[in-house]
Amino acid sequence: MIQISALPAFTDNYIWLLQDHRSQRCAVVDPGDAAPVLAWLEQHPGWVLSDILVTHHHHDHVGGVERLKQHSGATVYGPAQEKIPGRDVALDDAQRISVLGWEFQVLAVPGHTLGHIAYYHHGLLFCGDTLFAAGCGRLFEGTPEQMHQSLGRLAALPEDTLVYCTHEYTLSNLRFAQAVEPTNPEIAQRLEKVTQLREHGRMTLPSTLALEKLTNPFLRTGETSVKQKVDEQTGSDNPSRSAVFAALRAWKDKF
Repeated sequence: MIQISALPAFTDNYIWLLQDHRSQRCAVVDPGDAAPVLAWLEQHPGWVLSDILVTHHHHDHVGGVERLKQHSGATVYGPAQEKIPGRDVALDDAQRISVLGWEFQVLAVPGHTLGHIAYYHHGLLFCGDTLFAAGCGRLFEGTPEQMHQSLGRLAALPEDTLVYCTHEYTLSNLRFAQAVEPTNPEIAQRLEKVTQLREHGRMTLPSTLALEKLTNPFLRTGETSVKQKVDEQTGSDNPSRSAVFAALRAWKDKF
């Protein structure tokens, strides 16, 4: 049985920790800082860090990789199209890897960065900074069209898939979602719940794809209510879903 928990890092990052209790081996996803992982290993003698999964090259996702690899000899997996420190296995779209006995499929999801990848195992998605709870990543390198396609690809996975993204942005994302769809009852309900969780210092992840489809404006570009609001915001007709997405992302950047 593999247990998944979060190691908080920086102000709002989560490093995902996968623990295989049978073998006492563990893996981490996007360790931007080595310290939280090393502290956990120190508190859990006998455990070995065997694998490090990286989604993209930004420092808050890779900053701790080399120190952890040095400490543990872990195998580092990362996107082939990006410069990843200490990478042992370069991954391209549709490749499969086995980590702690689980098979993961690699999905290329450009947008936030050009080489960004996600890791999917039935029922679980580690998506880095592509899909967030009620939001999506900023476009630092890719185009709106690329990100729109990447999000569509993730949204096509089974609805009960748990979404493990790497930032605690849910509350601010939902405030934006409510501005986009002020009459959406699912958003109002989720905003109330998330507000309470954050007031008590509790995390809001993982999400599910089913919940994202109901409350995440970036997955709802085909909804009439979303298009109307975006057209109103831009003062023009956005004729396609990717045009609606581009306008939404630009609005969110200034929100």
